[in-house]
Amino acid sequence: MTRSKGTPLGSGQRTYEPTHPWLTFEIDLNRLSYQTWINLGAIQSKCEHVGNVMVAPEVGQRLLSLYLAKGVAATTAIEGNTLSEKEVLRRIKTREALPQSKEYQGKEIDNIVDACNLVAKEMIDEARDCTITPEQVKRFNEMVLKGLPVPEGDVPGRIREYSVGVADYRGAPHEDCEYLLERLCRWINNLTSPQNSVAIAVVRAVLAHLYLAWIHPFGDGNGRTARLVEFQIFLGVGMPTVACHLLSNHYNQTRSEYYRQLSLASKTADPFCFIRYAVAGLVDQLDEQIKRIREYQHAVVWKDHVYDKFRNAKSAAAHRQRQLALELGKRKKPCPIAEIQKLSPQLGEAYLGKTRKTTTRDLNALQKLGLIVRHRNLIAANKAALRAFLPRRRDESMRH
Repeated sequence: MTRSKGTPLGSGQRTYEPTHPWLTFEIDLNRLSYQTWINLGAIQSKCEHVGNVMVAPEVGQRLLSLYLAKGVAATTAIEGNTLSEKEVLRRIKTREALPQSKEYQGKEIDNIVDACNLVAKEMIDEARDCTITPEQVKRFNEMVLKGLPVPEGDVPGRIREYSVGVADYRGAPHEDCEYLLERLCRWINNLTSPQNSVAIAVVRAVLAHLYLAWIHPFGDGNGRTARLVEFQIFLGVGMPTVACHLLSNHYNQTRSEYYRQLSLASKTADPFCFIRYAVAGLVDQLDEQIKRIREYQHAVVWKDHVYDKFRNAKSAAAHRQRQLALELGKRKKPCPIAEIQKLSPQLGEAYLGKTRKTTTRDLNALQKLGLIVRHRNLIAANKAALRAFLPRRRDESMRH
């Protein structure tokens, strides 16, 4: 990042007008491609699906922690933080101290977590007004930089007083940043649609992110601040909390494309390419999230199904067979019959000293109960039985 002093123009014209004419605070949503509109509709539908899904409280908490960690790891990784998702999750749960050379990275994590928790408390628990204000944006910047080293002369949460350049892009003139931030907040707050609140909120969030990158109002932390603004906009329209972190995850997983799209939008003064990129990524992220949620649901249903089959069975053989069916239900791929003892320590102990005849008898019993499918020397949980009321389809459980 380069820094230099700016020179304001005379009265009657803002400094940014000739240097950054793309900061128009206008957009014709009719120019969005039909595919982007389809994706926006899909986002609204998928968010409703995620928001209405039923899982056990402990599973819900696990998902919240997992996606918070993913989002926090992503938004800091984009800025150079090297902690893995597992390390971030552990830091979130325990605030475990890191080696001195990495403790600043832990502090970056703490700051984003604290900011996300505060926004969630205000938006959900206190049902505060979800409009974006310059003061909130400044507060977000102050929070993400709290206790971290910043460039000399910078104050977290305060508009920069010098010109900046990032790579081949130069931020808006510092003397106009306060004015531009106020205009941005007014514009984003007025982009609403009661009928398609989530879909339009995605456009609002992405535009806020892009314009904050264009304006670059702070000396440091602009990207993390922009992604927090996205998070607040999503929560403010009722997006499920677990889904609110997905866009940051998309940016991080496609980091080189993220920077390329930001650069392209700046060079062409065209926000539509960045919107298209962000929206398509969010659809994919939601698909992955729904798939993970279904895996949790299937695990619960499978467990109930297996226990129901053995409801009246009390023998040691029945206990062993039930355990085998439960372990097979955890696998995504078929298991070689010769390796069933390796599925878990409990099964290893249950089959210790047992003959092949016992194994064959157990497998025949499970097959008779409809709990497994067999193909040559492979077995798999018969999860197709759980889809009894869904349209029939080819059983792919034996593919490997």
